[in-house]
Amino acid sequence: MMMNLRGGDLEQLMNQVLADDLPQLHSFVIGLRGDLNAALTLSHSSGKVEGHVNRVKMLKRQMYGRANLDLLRKRVLLAD
Repeated sequence: MMMNLRGGDLEQLMNQVLADDLPQLHSFVIGLRGDLNAALTLSHSSGKVEGHVNRVKMLKRQMYGRANLDLLRKRVLLAD
């Protein structure tokens, strides 16, 4: 559903979950309803930003206790 941006298919699945006796999943489905239109039907993505955040966190972990903030800054800005 997410790869093909078919948010409409999720609506049927959520209706089935709400019809069943699964109270643990009801609040989850209610939360998903708020994100349905934005998350699965628009072409916008934060994947590229998340990739950069992951890379910076990895560099920070590698350098923990070994160097100061200046060297970390240089590695983040110069490493592509």
